[in-house]
Amino acid sequence: MNQEKIGKFIAQCRKEKYMTQQDLAETLGVTDKSIGNWENGRNMPDLSLFKQLCKELDITINDLMSGERIDKKNYQEKFEENIVNTIDYSTKKINQYGNIIGLLLVIFGLFISMSAIMIFPSESSWGSIYSVFGITIFIIGISKLTRQIKYYKRLLLIGLIFIGSLSILFITDYINVKRNNVAPMFRETTTYIGSEYGSVLYYDTPFYDVVKCKDKYNIVKNKRYSQNELIHFCDNNKIEK
Repeated sequence: MNQEKIGKFIAQCRKEKYMTQQDLAETLGVTDKSIGNWENGRNMPDLSLFKQLCKELDITINDLMSGERIDKKNYQEKFEENIVNTIDYSTKKINQYGNIIGLLLVIFGLFISMSAIMIFPSESSWGSIYSVFGITIFIIGISKLTRQIKYYKRLLLIGLIFIGSLSILFITDYINVKRNNVAPMFRETTTYIGSEYGSVLYYDTPFYDVVKCKDKYNIVKNKRYSQNELIHFCDNNKIEK
């Protein structure tokens, strides 16, 4: 589909009708800028306007899609060619819009995840909820951007990106606990235990555990700890200090 040729043809037919761009725009319910974009080959009229545009210019849709008036001898051949071109054009437009939406979802998802980590305190469970929600939106965006890849390759790619994204969140959370002495954001349960040396907080995460003794968050091996083990751990830390 030659947009430039079609645009020049629209301009030619409009002038033959002694119409200005404004006249044609008012008839079709669009702006004169839209008419100018069509005639300059920047974009095409919406498919819903084809019938009315052709009626105003006294041409057929086949003429419009060909960018010239078609004689009866070549009409059928051009008609079939234009159908294929129209389908191809529509598919490209759909893919283009899909890519734009996918890119917006990717950016929006990353923004939500990063904002959740920075805005919510680590003690709040909302940070982890919004982070995972953001990653989900991010993956949906990736899915739209990769829809032309074969199904199994696409599924594998999306799975790897999802696992990688979650891994980055967990690693970031681990580093944050270790360097900044804060509670883990991605935790399954939080247990409070009282002892003679003060309160003990136990955070059970999927890959490691954290024990808070007084104001210190200690990363420990991921396993099931009894209350006595946790109290003993904090007591030993106090004695060692």
